[in-house]
Amino acid sequence: MISVKKNQHVTPHRDGGWQVKGAGNDRATARANTQAEAIARATEIARNQRSEVVIHRENGQIRDKNSYGNDRYPPRG
Repeated sequence: MISVKKNQHVTPHRDGGWQVKGAGNDRATARANTQAEAIARATEIARNQRSEVVIHRENGQIRDKNSYGNDRYPPRG
């Protein structure tokens, strides 16, 4: 069975607090009171899935990304 690697997005939840959502998911995987708690949970999931954490600001803008996957070393560029 092939596991799908989904990037984990940390975004504000509409009812307050923060959420972790896998890319393309309709529902939150986890909810937290603070962004720091949501980032910690998203990091745990991303490490297990070897994927990326995408952290959003309250306005939805991406503020940071952290990769826990099979990055090329050295990076292209």
